[in-house]
Amino acid sequence: MIIDTHAHFTPQSLLTALKAKLDNFPNVELLEEDGKFRLAFMGQAPTRPLSPKLRDSDMRLEWMEEQSIDAQVVGGWLDSFGYELPAEEGEAWSRFLNEFQMSGTEDVERLHPLATVPLQDGKRAAKVLEDALATGMHGVMIGTQPHGSSGNLDDPSLDPFWEAAASLKATVYVHPMFGCGDPRLNDYAMMNAVGRGTDTTTAVARMLFAGHFIKHKGMRCVVSHGGGALPYMLGRLARNHEIHSGQYADPVAGFDELYFDSVLFDPGALTFLCSCCGHDKVVMGSDYPFPIGDMEPLKVIENAGFSDDQKRMVLGETAKDLFGIT
Repeated sequence: MIIDTHAHFTPQSLLTALKAKLDNFPNVELLEEDGKFRLAFMGQAPTRPLSPKLRDSDMRLEWMEEQSIDAQVVGGWLDSFGYELPAEEGEAWSRFLNEFQMSGTEDVERLHPLATVPLQDGKRAAKVLEDALATGMHGVMIGTQPHGSSGNLDDPSLDPFWEAAASLKATVYVHPMFGCGDPRLNDYAMMNAVGRGTDTTTAVARMLFAGHFIKHKGMRCVVSHGGGALPYMLGRLARNHEIHSGQYADPVAGFDELYFDSVLFDPGALTFLCSCCGHDKVVMGSDYPFPIGDMEPLKVIENAGFSDDQKRMVLGETAKDLFGIT
């Protein structure tokens, strides 16, 4: 079985239902113009448009067929997670998203949904995660900044969420947010090319030094985009730990607990990643349907010089276990 573990999906049925339920979400706006949909939270600037490929399962399945992909793990769209919302409304919004992530995939057996949680409140996030997994969702996708454009995943207020993820043995997909707070990235389309990796690297490095992946071993964490710069910088993280003896957790021990996707495009980079973590800790991903995603995700694996056993692990064997896919 070949499994794409990194993809995003917002079913059209969610947007249709939202039109009738906007009164339930006073700080959410749905903007529609010429068949294009955008969301806005807390009176802030609207999101990017929700592309047709993000909403249409038929186009998705056609692409999967072309790429010989048997199954796809579908998280939501990070722009829509609404971490900026007040905690109570944020919980209701996450449950609303999860309801349609489930119903939008229940008749398409090749799609396996991930939940979202109100990460702005650790206790509410823990409860929503528990309920989502009980309904049959295959894990959870979270953003790197739990207040939308700020915050840290190692904040003590999120401990209830991490404790729940560990006790439930949940798979947690860590994904960067849209903005990274660095205006230098606003040129040359560097928000995608550089900012995503920077955001991931910073967020997960903090968790490594905080010891989260050691303290919460029951969960399995998948880090997007090959882990950003973490594999390449692991020696520097280890040196930082060494020269601040006893102050921070061992980042190498935490790194050994992590999984990574293959969205790196370059076979040499993918080979290096596997040399750092092992082929059994890497899963194929595409980042469908975004333009900077890998729309031929098997190619980088085929060109990386892996053995047949190593390819089987990356293409699907590990993902079947991580996401409970049969």
